[in-house]
Amino acid sequence: MNPQRLRRVLIVGGGTAGWMTAAVLARFLPPGSIDIELIESEDIGIVGVGEATVPLIQQVNGLLGVEESDFLRATGGTYKLGIEFRDWGRLGNRHFHGFGDYGAPIEGVSPHHHWLKLRSLGDRTPLAEYSLPTAAARNNRFALAPRDFKHAYHFDAGLYARYLRTQAERGGVRRREGRIVDVVLRGEDGFIEAVVLDGGARVEADFFIDCSGFRSLLLGGALGVGFEDWSAWLPCDRALAVATESRSPLTPCTTSTAREAGWQWRIPLQHRTGNGYVYSSRFTHEEAARATFVGHLDAPMLGEPRLLEFSTGHRKVFWERNCVAIGLASGFLEPLESTSILLIQTAIARLVDYFPDRRCDVRIRREFNRLSANEFARIRDFLVLHYCLSQREDAELWRYVAHMSLPDTLRDKIELWRAAGRIALFSEESFVEPSWVAIFTGQEVLPERYDPLVDTITEDRLRRGLQQRRENIRRAVAGMASHEDFIARCCAAPAASVIGKIS
Repeated sequence: MNPQRLRRVLIVGGGTAGWMTAAVLARFLPPGSIDIELIESEDIGIVGVGEATVPLIQQVNGLLGVEESDFLRATGGTYKLGIEFRDWGRLGNRHFHGFGDYGAPIEGVSPHHHWLKLRSLGDRTPLAEYSLPTAAARNNRFALAPRDFKHAYHFDAGLYARYLRTQAERGGVRRREGRIVDVVLRGEDGFIEAVVLDGGARVEADFFIDCSGFRSLLLGGALGVGFEDWSAWLPCDRALAVATESRSPLTPCTTSTAREAGWQWRIPLQHRTGNGYVYSSRFTHEEAARATFVGHLDAPMLGEPRLLEFSTGHRKVFWERNCVAIGLASGFLEPLESTSILLIQTAIARLVDYFPDRRCDVRIRREFNRLSANEFARIRDFLVLHYCLSQREDAELWRYVAHMSLPDTLRDKIELWRAAGRIALFSEESFVEPSWVAIFTGQEVLPERYDPLVDTITEDRLRRGLQQRRENIRRAVAGMASHEDFIARCCAAPAASVIGKIS
């Protein structure tokens, strides 16, 4: 037995980050080998009035033994096939980033190159017509059967945290109520020794996981780890959020609409709709932002809009001494592509891969931090892409982002796309080729040429093949139930339990 093995792990903070961490560790660590405790305060609320996700969440739920229909009933959830973008790039533009591709490679060449060739021959069929999730979402249809598109979820973040808590406590995790008022560091090495609660209780552990949200109570506060600010590239730093009454049809997608100083989200849940306006305080003020936000809501509000303030970027390191931060405590990227829970999941998986003993070897920490920083940077570039392609000249924010200097990694990707229609993918990419292609083509930024290997296929064969894919998609969508009917039949949530949680 390793005499240095961890005996006690303390998770500071609940919410999705804290309880998902607790549930996964309880599931994957040897039973009874480590004592896991979570401290949270009922006085500290969680961020969000509706959460959107990406398909990776299915894997985590599966590993925890979560049954999909039970999970959606418990969280008031709906299905998500992607994101519809409105007024991005230019006013009137509408495009879709779906959880799928545009078909299998043809003769080893990505399908968008074949589409580009037909376009050069005068065919103006939108690339989106070769995407099954796009067609299903635009027709408000859903099914679990098709192989070539994935799905994620929308749900109530508070109810999801409660659901995860149940999973964690079944695995032996103990919860302690309390607010932390002090953090005690060891004199000899600066490791965290204990936290002190407002009632005077001292809670010791060998390893600490900071899930305290934007406060970053342990990593940023007690250990003094600085913040790498990316607001020059992602200038939005405020969000207004409110729930509204549910509206039919129940769409299987998130909607992101560009506004004068940012963008507005719409996340449909079973018994209400989550709404928010992410904006830059450099280009508007709170009163004007609120008027813009409320003026574009499509249903009565179920409360007053809440203001959230944030900085885009991440802590200089994610793991310092015997403390790792997960979730908002480690950094924040605006929710444009629903990556908040994704970053929680991947951080937890990385922690399991590099799980330490009490020494918290610096070489393990270094690799964890390298991988985490790369992941954040790759997502950052994908988010910045949505902004920097803009051709809008109607508002100061859009003029700024269209002409700002870019990270070298993103600039190189854009230049390669423009030159050859190819996507350069680096390590730790969260979004692969079809996602980048969706944003480039959706905002009408096309390459100078297509892959010359496309010319090995005759024009007639190419046209027939792509026409066949469109026909297959049409038939598949026609055979699906409406999203609303699918929810009602398979995973309808009890109205009282969901509505009662709205705050």
